Amino acid sequence: MVVDVPVPEVTLAQVLERPTHEVAAALRSLAAEYTEAGRGFDLREVAGGWRYYTRADCAPLVERFVRDGQQTRLTQAALETLAVVAYRQPVSRARVAAVRGVNSDGVMRTLVARGLVEEAGTDPESQAVLYRTSSYFLERVGLKDLSELPELAPFLPDDVENLEETTK
Repeated sequence: MVVDVPVPEVTLAQVLERPTHEVAAALRSLAAEYTEAGRGFDLREVAGGWRYYTRADCAPLVERFVRDGQQTRLTQAALETLAVVAYRQPVSRARVAAVRGVNSDGVMRTLVARGLVEEAGTDPESQAVLYRTSSYFLERVGLKDLSELPELAPFLPDDVENLEETTK
């Protein structure tokens, strides 16, 4: 219950100082017992090891308990920063700040911590760290890849050139 990856039978046998065949039999017996009793969790053999999983019909309840009704939303600043990264990637923090017009360092750290943005190397000229959206970002927004991002043109004002001149 304390691991987040499947544990091989051999590893469990070493830790328990028992023969591997004995540990394997005990694991299968426990898995069958949990299923038969209809427990809220399963013990499954996956990816070369064993791991506990929440039973599918209990998952919504566990999720609600873990989240405690708190679904974190992104702030306006985070959404703006994420959009700049998504459309201009790979992009440095300085470039994001230039596009937004405000320092975005804290927001970038938050996006990286949430797994929506990741490092993508460094700029050869400035040595600045470059960022891109992650596969988790694509998963959360329901895109197969970045080519599915909507075009920006329909969302821009008709007179972009004059808008840029008046804001200078």
